[in-house]
Amino acid sequence: ELEKNLVFIGLAGMIDPPREEAIEAIKICKQVKMKPIMITGDHKLTALAIAKEMGIYNEGDLVLTGAELEALSDEEFNKIVDKVTVYARVSPIHKLRIVKAWKAKGEVVAMTGDGVNDAPALKQADIGVAMGITGTEVAKEASDMVIADDNFATIVKAIERGRWIYDNIKKYLAYILRCNIVEMIVLAAGVLIGVPLPLFPAQILYINLATDGLPAIALGVGPPDPDIMQRPPRNPKESIFTKDLKYFLAIFPAILSIMLLGLFLASFYAHYEDLARTRLFLAFVFFELTVALSSRSLKYSIVKVKPDKFLLLSVLITVIQTILLILIPATRQAFKIVYPSLIDVEIIAILCIITAALMENMKYFLSKIK
Repeated sequence: ELEKNLVFIGLAGMIDPPREEAIEAIKICKQVKMKPIMITGDHKLTALAIAKEMGIYNEGDLVLTGAELEALSDEEFNKIVDKVTVYARVSPIHKLRIVKAWKAKGEVVAMTGDGVNDAPALKQADIGVAMGITGTEVAKEASDMVIADDNFATIVKAIERGRWIYDNIKKYLAYILRCNIVEMIVLAAGVLIGVPLPLFPAQILYINLATDGLPAIALGVGPPDPDIMQRPPRNPKESIFTKDLKYFLAIFPAILSIMLLGLFLASFYAHYEDLARTRLFLAFVFFELTVALSSRSLKYSIVKVKPDKFLLLSVLITVIQTILLILIPATRQAFKIVYPSLIDVEIIAILCIITAALMENMKYFLSKIK
């Protein structure tokens, strides 16, 4: 009786739309060749509609329900797993199977979850990601990472920060090794040739403290390259010493060592020991600062990347303190160097120009080989 003589007033619908930042994060994932997949307990049509709105589903992709997944053998599922972008009406055991299928293909898998039943899949994935707000303690314990704000976009930001840190570690190591290998070669060659020690211990200490100090720290915390979120994921088995870096560490120190050793020997035989040592000392300081500036990016030319203010400041401070060391008689005497002439300054300037040109050209050609 209650359903008689009713008047239709209107129809109300409720929707929980995806966050705008999540949609943008999905675009970035596809841009860097990471494949986002939706796994949900919603109805198939609901899941498909949301996946289309977020940009997860593309024309030609497959949508599987939990029942359809159960009907497939492991062999059949493994053949189509890379074509499925939406899973609907699935249970936690299905999530575990999906993770295993992707790992069987040799892919690095990250899985998100918040419930107790998600723990096996989170544990099985290479990177388990639990929700910090809605996630259970069991899910958090099984995960490698917890998202404090339950926002998918935060995962993408974490990936960006991880790439940034990795790149900066690589820049730091490349800079330190390039410079220190040159130092070792020049000093060892001087001893083998039989000439007096090219540099005194105090001079070596100053070079390492001045150039491996602030400039190296600046490279370790500097801004990322412009394409950091445009590259495909790197192979997790790839060494931090990539092919291009190995070539750089083989060719660059060899050329610079010949130049610096030649400078020392020419000055030593043409003039006298103190001048030769002073030229080599200053050459090391300013060549390493030039390398630091060029190491702002391991891939791009220094003129194509945004300047790093901290790196520029660290180089400026090192230059000023080196100039003061030369100008103050007491420090000049303590480090056993002589006051450089205009010719000495010109020699160091030419060396820095050659170093910068060599660094920039090697970056260009090695990027082409790669």
